[in-house]
Amino acid sequence: MDQAEHTQVKRRKVFYIPGYDPIHPRRYRELYRTESAAQSEISGYDIGIAPKSGENYGWRVEARMDSQSTDAEVEVLVWSDIVRGSMSSSIPATYLQLVRTAWTYITSGALRRLMWLRKGPVIAALYPVGMLILQLLLAVGLGVFAAKLLGFSLTSGAGAILSVLGSGDTSDLDFSILEWGRLIAQWALGLWIVSIVLRWFKKKDGKFFAYYLMHDYAYSAHWKGANPPELEQRMAEFRAAIGAALAQDVDEVLVVGHSSGAHLAVSILADLIRDGGVPKDGPALGFLSLGQVVPMVSFLPKADRLRADLHYLSARDELAWIDVTAPGDGCAFALCDPVAVSGVAPAGQKWPLVISAAFTQTLSPERWKELRWKFFRLHFQYLCAFDRVGDYDYFRITAGPVTLRDRFADRAPSKSRIDVAASKFTSMSHEPA
Repeated sequence: MDQAEHTQVKRRKVFYIPGYDPIHPRRYRELYRTESAAQSEISGYDIGIAPKSGENYGWRVEARMDSQSTDAEVEVLVWSDIVRGSMSSSIPATYLQLVRTAWTYITSGALRRLMWLRKGPVIAALYPVGMLILQLLLAVGLGVFAAKLLGFSLTSGAGAILSVLGSGDTSDLDFSILEWGRLIAQWALGLWIVSIVLRWFKKKDGKFFAYYLMHDYAYSAHWKGANPPELEQRMAEFRAAIGAALAQDVDEVLVVGHSSGAHLAVSILADLIRDGGVPKDGPALGFLSLGQVVPMVSFLPKADRLRADLHYLSARDELAWIDVTAPGDGCAFALCDPVAVSGVAPAGQKWPLVISAAFTQTLSPERWKELRWKFFRLHFQYLCAFDRVGDYDYFRITAGPVTLRDRFADRAPSKSRIDVAASKFTSMSHEPA
């Protein structure tokens, strides 16, 4: 479609739904500021951000691209407080989470079926399990070593004491008391060392991400794919905010769901459309899912609501849904059609359009080499600048003069997309569990 045929977007409202992230949303503003500046320098357009009015957290974007000016308002739909609350577990509770989460995914058959799709995100899911077990083994090993060292020292000291006492009638009793004292001291030291080492690992989890990822996967596994009540309440608030924006004088309302935020957006938008919240003559409605991990939830036995929402949203005309992933992102189910692989694709499926950000092509060899093994950073690359940008440009989508639907109107889905049903569970109910 020629750009002249597009309806120009002069005003846009963007709602960004983060993934499972406990960090303050100012992080996303700073990321947008720095990366949009980098992309504008590469692509030759003008873009800048300014403070946003109102209570909710966000920022304004003023851009000039293709000789056209656009004003966008970005709002972060915050659920980081819920995330922090779910991450407040003690060390023993986290290890209990590990056992329960592994049990849920293994016994339900979800883990085996997820591996049919992409091994990368499954390995990412197994990483916290392996890392936490490794940390425990290391802590226990150091505790045992310290206890044995103490025992050797105490045994030598006890021998010296008994030699002074002689071989009288009380020597056996004295030896028994010393032996029990040695054992108690060894156990106390060993457990103290284990505790110190495990607390150190937890304190340094900003480098290891073991506790963070364990809490992430455990959050969905605990409810076996259903949404906890506090999250359902927050999603209802998000739905109301998006619905209010659709009644405003803007040209496009764009919802961006990143990582776990993608499956929240699916349910929010499905409910919004069911409730008649999308006016026929209102702004264009776009949904951009980035680095989605939908199968990690939709493959679980009680994810009836999510599966129903995927089924419903994929056939609607009220919105345009573009799903962007990349095989280079080991934390996402790259090029997996979240509707089809969940086994709930309707006969008239229209969405999502599954495309690849193709990191190996859109990043220069030097940049790809720099980022290739930074798995967590690559999971956020969708929100960042590309030095060999293709048709996916986050800043043109969120701040440019073309709607999401028009921008990808002539784009074919990726030839490598995976659209084979793989989930064991396909039951559906749009009512919250």
